[in-house]
Amino acid sequence: MKIPGPDHPITIAPQPGRVRVMLAGVAVAETERALRLEEAGYPAVLYIPRADIRPECFVPSRRTSHCPYKGDARYDDLVVGATRRADAVWAYDDPYPAVAAIRDHVAFYPDRVDAIAVS
Repeated sequence: MKIPGPDHPITIAPQPGRVRVMLAGVAVAETERALRLEEAGYPAVLYIPRADIRPECFVPSRRTSHCPYKGDARYDDLVVGATRRADAVWAYDDPYPAVAAIRDHVAFYPDRVDAIAVS
């Protein structure tokens, strides 16, 4: 486990406004409680509370990955009707203490959904 610091900063803050994630004309997630995670030089990622997703659109994937700063991630495919996007969603079910705020949240690859809109 690595700890965020000056050489690899990670910040997590509330994302103002409403966040809506769309796939095939369906809002698969919509919230006013998103978190914005900014990590080192990477693009910011919005994490959506699990309570604000449409769970019927999420199908567990076999894919997993590991981040030395956040922990082990698992993935879901998104399915809406005939549209399926493999490994479009990830979550850290047991994140490391430095990023514990993202527990019970999911994040989406922007290029695997139709839109992530913030208003």
